[in-house]
Amino acid sequence: MKETLFSGLKVVEFASVLAGPAVGMFFAELGAEVVKIENALTQGDITRRWKVSTEDPNAPISAYFCSVNWGKRHLLLNLGRPEHRAIALQYVESADVVLANFKPTSAQRLGLDAATLRAQNRRLIYAQVHGWPDPQDDRPAFDAVLQAEAGFLHMTGHPETPPAKMPVALIDLLAAHQLKEAILLALWRRERTGEGCEVSVSLFESAVSSLVNQATNWLMAGYVPERMGTQHPNIAPYGDVYTCADGQMLLLAVGTERQFEQLCRCMHLDHLLTDSAFSTNQARVQNRQALNATLQQVFSRKDRAQWLSTLRAEGVPAAQIRTLPEVFALPEAKALVLEGYTPEGLPVRCVRTAVFRMQP
Repeated sequence: MKETLFSGLKVVEFASVLAGPAVGMFFAELGAEVVKIENALTQGDITRRWKVSTEDPNAPISAYFCSVNWGKRHLLLNLGRPEHRAIALQYVESADVVLANFKPTSAQRLGLDAATLRAQNRRLIYAQVHGWPDPQDDRPAFDAVLQAEAGFLHMTGHPETPPAKMPVALIDLLAAHQLKEAILLALWRRERTGEGCEVSVSLFESAVSSLVNQATNWLMAGYVPERMGTQHPNIAPYGDVYTCADGQMLLLAVGTERQFEQLCRCMHLDHLLTDSAFSTNQARVQNRQALNATLQQVFSRKDRAQWLSTLRAEGVPAAQIRTLPEVFALPEAKALVLEGYTPEGLPVRCVRTAVFRMQP
């Protein structure tokens, strides 16, 4: 049922890189007809050439490109040529949604801006991704820039090391989720009014809106978050990592007082429960270093598998730190893999983006 929710919906995607294409793939997965129009002058979306060292340098696409372009029809057009632009406009005439990340001046010059296209198709929903709140701000807005400008980079990494970028383009994905929500609301509105509309989102605003507790730690408590590795500024032991007897690492995510009680009991550290330095979460945050030294001493007595079995049996949130080969060996992760072929016949394997469940 989920795969055909948008059967009959037509989406034209002028967007490139990650945020816009991720929205297009969401609709493709759910049954929409998605036509991706790429710039022939640049040999298509730039991510076609973003290849890791293990990829075939002569292949027409990269694994990166495949991550957000599954299930689409691809057209390479030079929109500066009237005959190519006419082809694109034929698709727009019957489209329900247009996805774009044009610079405003480029969209207007090509006649592919929201006002022009919606004048021809009043039911059209024109969905635009900008880098910055001011659409006229033409600064490059790659994800690493946004992670730096929106405060994420300052908080990511360890105290003794330089800032570390998150290993996925998270800001693009956050913006994609915002844009999906806007489009879904616009579709719902169109069902009631018969009218389309223009929706837009900026990468910067998507990033700042996702700072959640880190933002309020500053706005309400005057706390400036610093680099803490995997640790959590509000909870302890949460995100803390320990090495077990076999040299394998284990992570704790103890989020409630009851879970801390269970942790202490199964590690035979009941005395911590009555120690004022550890008896409340705020005290544990303030005395994290001493707490971790005590926990590490006990964790070093058994192998990780033994500890995970014990902790999980007692309802203590704990995890091993998996590599991607280990993740995709899990049946639950294998079930999320989409497989198919490119128009050139190349095999594609990527991860499903629409993972919600819907039952009648």
